[in-house]
This record gives sequence, structure tokens and C-alpha cells, in this order.
Amino acid sequence: MTRRELIALVGSTTAVWPVGVRAQQNEQIRRIGVLMAAAADDPEFQARLGAFQQALALLGWTDGRNARIDTRWATTNADDIRRYAAELASLAPDVILAATGTTTVAPLLQATRTVPIVFVLVIDPVGAGFVESLARPGGNATGFLMFEYGLSGKWLELLKQIAPGVTRVAVLRDPAIASGIGQFGAIQSVAPSLGMEASSVNVRDAGEIERDIAAFARSSNGGMIVAASPGASRHRDLIVTLAALRSPSRTLAPISGKNQPAR
Repeated sequence: MTRRELIALVGSTTAVWPVGVRAQQNEQIRRIGVLMAAAADDPEFQARLGAFQQALALLGWTDGRNARIDTRWATTNADDIRRYAAELASLAPDVILAATGTTTVAPLLQATRTVPIVFVLVIDPVGAGFVESLARPGGNATGFLMFEYGLSGKWLELLKQIAPGVTRVAVLRDPAIASGIGQFGAIQSVAPSLGMEASSVNVRDAGEIERDIAAFARSSNGGMIVAASPGASRHRDLIVTLAALRSPSRTLAPISGKNQPAR
């Protein structure tokens, strides 16, 4: 299985790489690693993995016949992610799919500089040091850009349009990853021009989310933006529930964006 075939498979409809020939039954078994920063029982990420396997089958690659897919579920614990990244790299697969963005790409690049890595849902891969440029990634990693940091500022503008009375916004982000810092910085830079004040809420664990949202909700005229991160995805039900409980008039601006390829 070629690196370009897998890129074409895991990317969005904007991918431009040609799909290679279908695998033949008599070819050697190709080994594919998948690193998930999610729990194994998370239905959303199970659906994503299922879609990946189905698309591989359409290209002629079937797990257990001419391909072997080694999946590691690391939740969002940084130590587990590093451990599973090293474990997958030690298997020397033909390619590794970093299926949940920045938190999985960095540990994989620390574990191997030879095994091809395809990433999805990554924000600013150039700034994070994963690739040299979008046009010429270089190294052993390539994949798809989720969105640029500037779009985070647009979320704040949209929130203001939806709820003009909002003057305070809580930004739920993961401070342990570069994209969490970058998204919050973009929102902070736009806030004064809209007459708003931005504050951060960390999404590392449920208790922290509950405490910080409760403290933020004690004052009026507040809104909420959820920045993209595995932590936010893991605690998505809790976040939506807390936002609804604190005040039905508060506005939740969800993460969004389409994947764009780093060619």
C-alpha cells in the first residue's frame, strides 16, 4: 500500500492525489497502525474507524486478508499516547494514521522519523513543526489541515452576531497542545474590537470543566466557544449539558472546519 493511497483515503473531498491500483490477493500483507486519542467505547470514534476500514476495503485492502490494522486507543492521557505511539512505531508498519490530530502526531514523530505518518484534524501543522510547508511537507509526516488559527476569531464574530448582548466568552481549550494555545490567542486578539473579554477554561478533566464553567456562569452576559481538541471531544456531552443547565440563554459556539490537504 502506497503512502499516497492512504492519504487519498483518509482525506476530505478536497484531496488531489490519484488513487493507485487496487491491491491483489497475492500481494504481501501490509501493516497499518492507527493511533486514537479517544476511549475504545466512544461511539463517534468507533464510527470513524469503521468508515476508515470500509473505505480501505473499497480500495481492495481488507483487514485480516491482505492488510493488518493495529489500532491503539490511548484516551486523552498524554503518557498513554506516548506509550502507544512508541509501541506502534516499534511494529514497523507500512504507515501510521494519526487519527485524532495534534496530540497524536507529536508523540508519533518523537517515536519514529522513518515510518510514514498521515495525520488528520491538525491545526497549523507548519507552526507545530510537523511539516516544513503545506506545499512540500518533507520528512515522514503529511496529511490534512483542519483550519487556520484565524478562523477561531471568526467564531467569536459569529457568537457576537448570534447574541449581541454577550460581553464575556469562555474558551474551552486544551493548554497542553499548541493548537489550544493558538486558538485561544486568535480569539483573544479579536475580542477587544468586539467589546468582549475572553477567558480560558481547560478541558483536561471533567472536574476542572465543571468548576470553571460554574465559576464563569456566576456573572451575566456570558457565552462559550469550544476549541478543537481531543479533550473537548471526549467531554462533549458534559460540556453541552453544563452549557444548557447554566442558562438557556447562553450560546455555545461549536468547533467546526473542513480538512484541507498538506500536499
